[in-house]
Amino acid sequence: MQTILVAGAGKSSIYLIDYLLSHAAKYKWKVIVADGSAAAIEEKTRNHPFAETAVIDITSAPEREALVKRADIVVSLMPPHLHIHLAKNCLKYKKNLITASYVSPEIKEMDQAVKDAGLMFMCEMGLDPGIDHMTATQIIHSIQRVASTITSFKSYCGGLIAPESDNNPWHYKFSWNPKNIITAGMGGAKYLLNGKEADVPYEKLFDNSKRINVDGLGYLAYYPNRDSLRYLDLYDIPDIKTFLRATLRHPNFCRGWHAVISLGLTSGEDSFETNGLTTAEWIKQKTGYDNTAISLQQHVANKLNLVSNDKILSMLDWLGLFNDTALAPKRVSSGEILLDILLDKWQMAPEDKDMVVMQHEVEYLHKGQKNKLTSSMVLKGENREHSAMAKTVGLPMAILARMVLTQKIIPPTGVLIPNMPSVYKPVLTELEHYGIEFNEEVG
Repeated sequence: MQTILVAGAGKSSIYLIDYLLSHAAKYKWKVIVADGSAAAIEEKTRNHPFAETAVIDITSAPEREALVKRADIVVSLMPPHLHIHLAKNCLKYKKNLITASYVSPEIKEMDQAVKDAGLMFMCEMGLDPGIDHMTATQIIHSIQRVASTITSFKSYCGGLIAPESDNNPWHYKFSWNPKNIITAGMGGAKYLLNGKEADVPYEKLFDNSKRINVDGLGYLAYYPNRDSLRYLDLYDIPDIKTFLRATLRHPNFCRGWHAVISLGLTSGEDSFETNGLTTAEWIKQKTGYDNTAISLQQHVANKLNLVSNDKILSMLDWLGLFNDTALAPKRVSSGEILLDILLDKWQMAPEDKDMVVMQHEVEYLHKGQKNKLTSSMVLKGENREHSAMAKTVGLPMAILARMVLTQKIIPPTGVLIPNMPSVYKPVLTELEHYGIEFNEEVG
């Protein structure tokens, strides 16, 4: 009997665990689901006969190692900073590893040791990063096969709220790890534009966000995502003139979030003792409000150089930032205060549907003729639990795990992302059976 260790039973795990358990009887798998929350594990496994539950502290070496030793493959859905613990154990006990997170410097340093051990540590195997890599390299390779020269590649992805569940002025609700929204873009972004490197600092990332048209949805805004430049070699397009990876949001969201950043409300560096403090008092302290002749809202408008009826002010007001609501008593940063507020305001209702949008725009020269290919995917979730985000993050990892265990894929070795045909072709083919498919237009 083969054993799969799934580390993490959070928001993104439901489709992954369902997929593995649905195949467990056929392949005689044991699926161990490990997490710190017994309730989260129980919710995902539901006493399935081929599931084993393990409530553990993932940072506890004895608890963790005992499970890794038993596994034939490890799939980690833990927070990114915890993957390294599992990675070291996987190397020690010679187990293949799959994660959806970006390759961290610590895991990247293990590349040669992983190769020497004949192991596969497949990172960035979720949605973004993940499906974006697989579909992008599939497009790039197909264009290169017909001796065409790619001049521009832009890739966009966003986890949004479906129109039928969109009932707030931010046009956004949480469908993934909420903390990630607070820290999004803090490292700034780098990309290539017309042959020149662009370096955008955090403070300007959401300002003047440009827009793209998505068929059936209209215009969405985007902001550049992390360091696009590091993928030039991985995508094998070193001579390209424009290369951008970006995150999609509603245009109003980007304007509002730029205001939030400008006010310093995402900061993790400051500290507030919130005992007896209200939301409005926090904003007053944070923004230096001392002119009681004007309202707090007008003061914020002045700080942001906005007219008093600007939509951004009503968006901030909708979050309750000008209200005298008591904050929970603790010592926290502004970012942590803001997260508490957003967890309430941007929570999905049980029947709410999220929506994942991904679009690639590729410009290339073929026999001297300029062409543009647009490849798009729009997927809606079923409800809060069975979300499009959980589906697109979890299924690629689950499918790869199955194909490795059943020898449909010979695992490539090293610390990798899924940019090789031997991985992306079979995985993308199976994803289509689950409605995760792209429509292409050339014009």
